[in-house]
Amino acid sequence: MHNWFECKVSYEKVMENGMQKKVSEPYLVDALSFTEAEARIIEEIRPFITGEFTIADIKRARLSELFFNENGDRFYKFKIYFITLDEKSGAEKKTAAQMLAQASDLKDAIQVLEEGMKGTLADYVIASVTETALMDVFPFTAESSKTEEVKVAS
Repeated sequence: MHNWFECKVSYEKVMENGMQKKVSEPYLVDALSFTEAEARIIEEIRPFITGEFTIADIKRARLSELFFNENGDRFYKFKIYFITLDEKSGAEKKTAAQMLAQASDLKDAIQVLEEGMKGTLADYVIASVTETALMDVFPFTAESSKTEEVKVAS
């Protein structure tokens, strides 16, 4: 089970016209706690940002599933309803879940979700799709834990 945290990073960005502008960009990090999320986002973005930056906000992102697509440059949030039947009353019961898909456009995002949900036996309905402002997603990997262990040891 992944614990996703949305981290907002504020820094001075050099725009295409050469001007500097203060921006706040959201990133998604897989971590066990808020403290680890802060440490991981600092480690992940440090090579990409020159100058000073601050972590402006960290909040828990309640996502049940993420679907990655190498060709995608945007992230779309889906609200899915899983439909089950109550055996006693025979009524339909809808259970909501939030999912994220990486894609290049809305049509591609739906295809990525459909492909990822292929093996699911439960019936589901897509209730909504929203393009997010997320810049990147950093899932937990064995390499990231090794770099953390090296820093702790030294």
